[in-house]
Amino acid sequence: MSAATGVRQTAPRVLVVIPTYRPGEQLLKLITDVHTQGFPILISDDASPVTADLVLREVGGKPDVHVIRHHQNEGIARGLNEGLLAAIEMGAEFLLTLDQDSEVPENYIDDLVNAFTALASDRVGVIAPAVIADNSGDITYPTTVISGIATTEEVIQSGALWKVTALEEISGFDEKLGIDAVDAAACLHLREAGFLIALTPAVTLRHNLGNSRQVRILGRTVMVTSHSPARRATMVRNRLALAPAEFKQSPRHAFRTVRRVTVNSVLGAVLGKNRAANAKGSIAGLLPKKQTD
Repeated sequence: MSAATGVRQTAPRVLVVIPTYRPGEQLLKLITDVHTQGFPILISDDASPVTADLVLREVGGKPDVHVIRHHQNEGIARGLNEGLLAAIEMGAEFLLTLDQDSEVPENYIDDLVNAFTALASDRVGVIAPAVIADNSGDITYPTTVISGIATTEEVIQSGALWKVTALEEISGFDEKLGIDAVDAAACLHLREAGFLIALTPAVTLRHNLGNSRQVRILGRTVMVTSHSPARRATMVRNRLALAPAEFKQSPRHAFRTVRRVTVNSVLGAVLGKNRAANAKGSIAGLLPKKQTD
């Protein structure tokens, strides 16, 4: 990253990028925890109102932390790509992506880098914690071992360590998706390019996934999120947009994804707050997006 950005010009192994929107005090703790691990941080704020000024000014005043503030909300993918471009410019090998409400334990970054390096494979595009400690309970991924490497089809972007050259090969994150399924699309494109999506038990990330809760239905544990009707519409719409390529690349994973989105939509309409609005939001995702002037 150039001197104009305010981040050091030496080449660290990892650049940390944190997209934000209306960040609160939790961001201060996250920055402190990451900063003590010795890696530069780029914060890309997605048009937060002035109520976030104090927090963003405070974190931006720390060494090796640079804040970019936007005046138009365009979603998380833009911020992730800004991190990718900065990582390329400063010669970083990896990009660590985090959400503003994630919690990273001590030595998280070094442990994740060491786990990636230990795989000794040039076809791993991203590595992520095998377990996400969500407020609703632990989240795990379906796992397949390939050449001795624990792999899955997609991971959430928060807490994931991406190989910069692999992201370059797939042209980064899809900004047309805005916020939902951005990480799923990146993993899909990595798999299409022949990269593996790796998991490691070496680290655990604490993260709050959409104020979710887990319920048991027919012997299965399923997650019910409390996303707004508008977010439900984009979640359904973006997943449908990815579905043809997903079915071509991995029919099993595509089926699981469609089932998961369907169950979450139904449960949101049955068990969640604002049930009628949630149902309308999910149905709206089945329709073409209305164009605005």
